Amino acid sequence: MEKKLFFSIIIITAMLFNATACQKKEQSSAGHSKLQVITTLFPLYDFTRNIAGDAANISLLMPPGIETHSFEPKPGDMVKINAADIFIYTGRYMEPWVEDILKGVDSRRLIVVDTSKGITLLEATEEDDHDHHHQKKARQEEHKHAHGKEDPHIWLDFANAQKMVDNIVNALIEKDPLRKDYYVKNAEAYKAKLNELDKQFRDSLSTCKKDTFIHGGHFAFNYLAKRYNIKYLSAYHGSPDSEPTPKRIIELKKKMKELDIQYIYYEELITPRVSEVISRETGATLLQLHGAHNISKEDMDKGATFLSLMEQNLKNLKAGLQCR
Repeated sequence: MEKKLFFSIIIITAMLFNATACQKKEQSSAGHSKLQVITTLFPLYDFTRNIAGDAANISLLMPPGIETHSFEPKPGDMVKINAADIFIYTGRYMEPWVEDILKGVDSRRLIVVDTSKGITLLEATEEDDHDHHHQKKARQEEHKHAHGKEDPHIWLDFANAQKMVDNIVNALIEKDPLRKDYYVKNAEAYKAKLNELDKQFRDSLSTCKKDTFIHGGHFAFNYLAKRYNIKYLSAYHGSPDSEPTPKRIIELKKKMKELDIQYIYYEELITPRVSEVISRETGATLLQLHGAHNISKEDMDKGATFLSLMEQNLKNLKAGLQCR
């Protein structure tokens, strides 16, 4: 009931501001102003600013430092979206709140981009021969509560990231066809960088002593692991706000001992309590794996990019997997 009331307030607020937003937009169009683009997650923000360059003002809806899985939009966010030319999100499994918030949007003017279009989603489950079927099913149900059966972390497969770039550039061209050549050129240059990054991952991770990494964070690196033929186990199979069961932590410690794994990974923007516990009890070294959902204010100020975050991930994976 509270949720319905919340979104009703958002929609009413948007309607009150919509006429003003449209008027401002008409004035801006007459002055040939930059496109106004709203993005939800950091990868989308970074992809878009590489494609649009100085032809658009690009905003990240989630403030730096906010953990994305606990994000809830405010009425002011709806006003920002209504005033924009393009709204870009990952997909309904990553941002389930989008379907409700878009009910109050002027769809005749705003282009909404679901960047998961054309991408085959993986199931949010592990593949571990030592797991029993009922354990896997239980953990799948926990993660289903958080995201859905599908795994939404599509940008961590760089082939998917290129498709996301295509979906973004198509929207920019639709809204601003006079700059088509500019957008296409930028997009192709950025996809070439993603291709090179993919090659670096493939070459580096094909020469590793270990083929399994264990993550004290939530289940985010499924796409990356499958692309490079690595086995992946994580502590969280539900919301990052929940706690892994003691049984799950025991399973991970047992697996680390069995495989002689000497590193445990933690994720960004969440206190790494679980990873720290496993590290203390096994002697494993802590390393970060950045899912790039969002970044800290400090990283934003330093000019962090999706590519730089992934390059650091590769460095840490090479260390943890003992790659030559």
